Amino acid sequence: MGEHSGLRVIPGGRGERRPRPEPLWREALGERLRTLRLEQRSTLVDTAGRAGISPQYLSEVERGRKEPSSEMIAALAGALDTSLSDLVAQVAESLRGRVPARAVVVGGDRGIGTHTQPAPVQNSFAPNAVLMVA
Repeated sequence: MGEHSGLRVIPGGRGERRPRPEPLWREALGERLRTLRLEQRSTLVDTAGRAGISPQYLSEVERGRKEPSSEMIAALAGALDTSLSDLVAQVAESLRGRVPARAVVVGGDRGIGTHTQPAPVQNSFAPNAVLMVA
């Protein structure tokens, strides 16, 4: 069969690789909670009891099926002998390693000047910036 000029490749078709979806916060949180619990050789029942929740709920949180409230996350952090800020930092770090950074240019098409010649500015409320988004 020859090439047909009216045919085109449809994005997402058979030959194309689909990008992996970014992990959800609740999944990364659950993985980190489970890792901390297992490192401490604690059972679901023991950890859940210290946090004041049911073992079934803790299991669902660890599997990324439930999105716990901030109060629940703080209780789980305490039950695992860590602080809320340390737990959040650990989860954020695990996400940074799994999600490729994307550069996002903010501020339109303004030029970037050299140190001898300033860049032209169209308005003063949005300076040129490049944000790295994880």
